[in-house]
Amino acid sequence: MRRVLVVDDEENIRLVLRTLLKKQGYEVEVADSGESALAALDAFDPDVILTDVRMPRMDGLDLLGTLKAKQHPATVIVMSAYGNVDLAIEAMKAGAYDYVGKPFKPDEIVLALRKAEERETLRRENRALKEQIQKDNQFESILAKSREMLDIFRTVAKIAEFKTTVLITGESGTGKELVARAIHARSSRKGAPFFAFNCGAITENLLESELFGHKKGAFTDASSDRRGRFDEADTGTLFLDEIGELPLSLQVKLLRVLQEEGIRRLGDSKDMHVDVRIIAATHRDLTADVKAGRFREDLFYRINVLAIPIPPLRSRPEDVGLLIDHFITRNNARLGTAVRGVSAEARKLLLEYSWPGNVRELQNAIERAMVLADTDVLQVADLHERIRETLDPVQMQLATGELSIKKTSAAVEQILIRRALQKTKGNRTRAADLLEISHRALLYKIKDYRITDL
Repeated sequence: MRRVLVVDDEENIRLVLRTLLKKQGYEVEVADSGESALAALDAFDPDVILTDVRMPRMDGLDLLGTLKAKQHPATVIVMSAYGNVDLAIEAMKAGAYDYVGKPFKPDEIVLALRKAEERETLRRENRALKEQIQKDNQFESILAKSREMLDIFRTVAKIAEFKTTVLITGESGTGKELVARAIHARSSRKGAPFFAFNCGAITENLLESELFGHKKGAFTDASSDRRGRFDEADTGTLFLDEIGELPLSLQVKLLRVLQEEGIRRLGDSKDMHVDVRIIAATHRDLTADVKAGRFREDLFYRINVLAIPIPPLRSRPEDVGLLIDHFITRNNARLGTAVRGVSAEARKLLLEYSWPGNVRELQNAIERAMVLADTDVLQVADLHERIRETLDPVQMQLATGELSIKKTSAAVEQILIRRALQKTKGNRTRAADLLEISHRALLYKIKDYRITDL
């Protein structure tokens, strides 16, 4: 981190800093405005930008916002004259690393740069460590390190080369299609097509045509021949997602395809051979569906040759932390954000949440938090309300960052009063005993806090 861009509209400040920093061994360029600084980025590519927070037209905050939008990796240190400290603090909330007050001593500037270097060294080491951890725990496009998922990875590696039909089961959002794609990618069919087809997303009268194709004139709107998904996936893999939604009439035809390896297009008089590896998936209990007559028993046994049940995310918490870091890295690149991580309180909450929507819900929760975050570290307040609801109310109050003893005490007092009233089913005399205050004091506090919803 030896290249420093100094941005200040005062010529004497630029001159002093250029001279000082060059003596310290830094490469230095100067700019007299935010616009000039942006113009110098490509040619100079600074490691650190030392900018005044108050400048005409584009000030330090605007410059910082533009740098974030451009995803420029430079560390930003702002300078502020007396009276502009609030602006400097606002800049730090927006992503600046540090600020130095004007007038400054030479040692203050050098110290700020040295601290920035140390931080960047740690950040690079952390990034390298996270990348290595991700590499060590990645199987195709699946990221996990739990024992259950590692067992699945070993199973996939064993069965990938065989054409045997696979049934992947698990709750919605667990990654069933990713496992199917991993099987395809590990097989000799990886150079051939992989088609994913959701059996529950298309109306029953169109399903047969979508799967098997049709000949021109097979039905009213069949104006030309059309290939079906089996035909398109020939020599490759066809992933039948939510196979439990397939109507009974088509279950018979699917069974015939699996047994004879041939399809017949709607309106055709002859069969056509297809070489397709079938992987099916469902979130339903097909055993129960078979008993209830909703799913054919013979088809169930035909597709359930190799079963891969994927555990829900709540049963493998060690994968949650890994996925949080992965989604932050991926969203930073996709959204242009610069989120560094998650606060300890927010991470604890994410680890303890049950994730009924599994990996998909976690992915969406992280993206939402990153879009709404005011700082480069995700806080409890950035998380969705349904996740925050799992936090104890007292912990939630402490997590707000409020430092006023008076306000925090009042908030905690309200929580305890509500708990006592709920426990005593509204009996205020017994609630006062539990709270160890007088009945009169409790009545006063109920009125003062306007507790009327119990």
